[in-house]
Amino acid sequence: MATRKLDKEQWKTFFDRVSKTLEGKQAEIEVASLSLGDQVQAEWLPLHGITYDPKDDLMEVTLEGLDHLIAKPREVYVQDGTMGLESVEIIDADGIKQIVKLRDELKPPPTPR
Repeated sequence: MATRKLDKEQWKTFFDRVSKTLEGKQAEIEVASLSLGDQVQAEWLPLHGITYDPKDDLMEVTLEGLDHLIAKPREVYVQDGTMGLESVEIIDADGIKQIVKLRDELKPPPTPR
């Protein structure tokens, strides 16, 4: 697993490209800061995409039934694994870490005939 920091100029094109490959993934969003502690904002919901809007300086993680917005992101780290993107850590202007963990959607076992 390799973690790397993305330069701000890369955010839009990176997430535009990667969001197309995230179909069938689920995401969990954890928010962590000294004042809040660690809190799970979303627990393994189907992921629709991650986008960055440079005009509004806004990162959006779109899940089924939830749009998680991160205003004025300061740093973005991505972790790649053998199966592709595994997590995204976004640090906002207040130093709050928003960690998006990814996994393949769990399929129920086939029913016997």
